[in-house]
Amino acid sequence: MKTVITSSGENNSAQFDKRFGRAAWFCVFDEETKESIFVKNTNTNANNGAGTKAAERIVAMNVQKVISGDFGPKAKDLLDKFNVQMVIVQDNDVTVQEIIEKLKA
Repeated sequence: MKTVITSSGENNSAQFDKRFGRAAWFCVFDEETKESIFVKNTNTNANNGAGTKAAERIVAMNVQKVISGDFGPKAKDLLDKFNVQMVIVQDNDVTVQEIIEKLKA
């Protein structure tokens, strides 16, 4: 299963980013292979629709779960429509690697 973790940087030591549509990076973690790749979010500076565009990209990558701090209503509706599980994390002081370790456990 592929899980996206919103990230402020492009490596596992980067801070988790609570913003879904405006996160700088998406960490795509494959729970089967335990590998992660980072995909730049090209919608961070969009005037509007950043969350919806991010959700469309997540769906196109065949992701089954997204971990972020918040989802706007349109992004949530789109992710719901494609059965993408949304997990909300409220902790600002956590790294992408710490979230991955919890997924592995």
